Amino acid sequence: MHRRTLLKGAAVSGAAVLGAGYWALPTGPRPAAVSLDGARRVLADLQGRALHSVSGWSPSEVFNHCAQSIDYSIDGYPELKPAWFRHSLGPAAFAVFSARGAMRHPLDEAIPGAADLSEPASQALALQRLQAAFARFAAHQGALQPHFAYGALEHGEYAQAHVLHLYNHLSLIRLA
Repeated sequence: MHRRTLLKGAAVSGAAVLGAGYWALPTGPRPAAVSLDGARRVLADLQGRALHSVSGWSPSEVFNHCAQSIDYSIDGYPELKPAWFRHSLGPAAFAVFSARGAMRHPLDEAIPGAADLSEPASQALALQRLQAAFARFAAHQGALQPHFAYGALEHGEYAQAHVLHLYNHLSLIRLA
């Protein structure tokens, strides 16, 4: 009896937080369409340009982090959140991001268990790494691994997640 009450309370609280989070997401213009092609055009426009971050990670660390996420969607994430999270709160958060067409998450939080973000160290090479990860993902025809927080995603959902993830991180990167 107490467990059912606790679970209902948690579900209602989670829905309220997600609902409030939906309205707190940015609604401004995106760098490009929320598509793999849009993201690839944005990245191509950054090539050869001096960039800086207004907060948190350097541009090369951001590019390495986004590339890691894309590669892990194919190869498997090093650590997953508990199954209950990947079947409840994680998918609910992704549904909010997807519906809103924008993502907001801590922009200095590494993927659990991920390698250090320092390689490659140069901005140009990190950007090439990210472009290669997007190309690899676009060409990938096999099964995808569960997202560490959102759980199982189809290719189109993962594509949207990767693009929204990139655009969220690019919100802190400016031309130098």
